[in-house]
Amino acid sequence: MKSTDSPDLPVAGLVPPDVPVAGLVLAAGAGRRMGRPKALIRDGQGVPWVVRTAQVLAEAGCSPVVVVVGASADEVRAELTTEPVQVVEAPNWPEGMSASLRAGLGSLRNLPAATSSATSSAASAGPPAEAAGVAEAVVVVPVDLPGLTSAAVRRVLESASTDALVRATYDGSPGHPALIGRAHWDGVIASAHGDAGARDYLRAHRVELVACDDVGDGADADTPDDVPKGHG
Repeated sequence: MKSTDSPDLPVAGLVPPDVPVAGLVLAAGAGRRMGRPKALIRDGQGVPWVVRTAQVLAEAGCSPVVVVVGASADEVRAELTTEPVQVVEAPNWPEGMSASLRAGLGSLRNLPAATSSATSSAASAGPPAEAAGVAEAVVVVPVDLPGLTSAAVRRVLESASTDALVRATYDGSPGHPALIGRAHWDGVIASAHGDAGARDYLRAHRVELVACDDVGDGADADTPDDVPKGHG
């Protein structure tokens, strides 16, 4: 797998975290302000953002990696056919990010002790994901973070535990990746509404903040003006 870190950043070995941690890519939105689904935008190497984001999480040691789709679901699935990911369709995706978060966490909560080709509301998009024990935490990222690096994900993973709540910060402001321990999944699912995702739950609980300024860029891309040069 090609490194998804920036060229000028050292890439650590692909060492799995001590605690089994899943990865969750929220890629269901229609990208109304962008004018198209962000999942299908391609980076400078021609890789769709949805594929790149899944690769970043896998490279950091997350397993399984789950991708939530909604708008243009068939097109997004088609881009993932060679990736060892699980795909979950969020039927209520127009409600906002929270619908995607609920769908993704719900699928992870229901996974058996070994994951290979989950099929229910979830379906394998590509090669079977490697078998993994039940995840004790999940790293959540939206698909619109072109500056996300596996180095930033690994830094957040260092604090992983079943009751952890961790967020990356950039210039002192909280962003993604966010790590949510399994003990919090039910609470996040119950409180997630609209486009807020886990925001309200995280504000109501103690969250460890991890500075990632030196290993990534947490800026999201909402409009065409936010898309880095060479992406499109």
